Amino acid sequence: MIAHITGILLSKNPESAIIDTAGVGYQLFIPLSTFYKLPDEHEKVGLYTYTHVRENAFQLFGFQTKIEKEIFLLLISVSGIGPKLALNILSGIGPDDLLNAIVESNCDRISDVPGVGKKTAQRITLELKEKAASLSTGLETRPRKTFEIENKEMFNDALSALTNLGYNNKSARNAIEYVLRSNNEINLEELIRMVLKNLSK
Repeated sequence: MIAHITGILLSKNPESAIIDTAGVGYQLFIPLSTFYKLPDEHEKVGLYTYTHVRENAFQLFGFQTKIEKEIFLLLISVSGIGPKLALNILSGIGPDDLLNAIVESNCDRISDVPGVGKKTAQRITLELKEKAASLSTGLETRPRKTFEIENKEMFNDALSALTNLGYNNKSARNAIEYVLRSNNEINLEELIRMVLKNLSK
């Protein structure tokens, strides 16, 4: 069981990263919360990992923080949720917001994630509420304000441009929001340039 990998970041994209360790390149599937915290390519990086072994597959999933990995492990303990869907949920909400949603039984927030239906969201809150509350001890668990898009027209124009370039809707939305959180006074051209820079790293 591979629990942690440290090495040189060879490449990264919003869905995976390749880390060179002693001459061996390991591909790790990652959530967006990890992608945004990765260093530049060819720099040293360390990720917590989960090893998923099946008859016809051997996959590694990587996480920047221990809490991301622990939430991931909670999610895959729920019936009907595999590693890829668990990663999708973490990418669609983020660790802190997801813990809040589970503790508060906010099924609507969880079912907003593509691929997660109402019944799955209900199972998550029902089965993980106590464990999520325990996991969130010592963390910031106050309800967080929903990110408000001040210029919805620019957001939609940027989203349209990125999806036309071939980026999937979810990754594009999260990348645009990530840039706007740190700088919401930029114009459309700057927004697209910064988002493309993040997505291409």
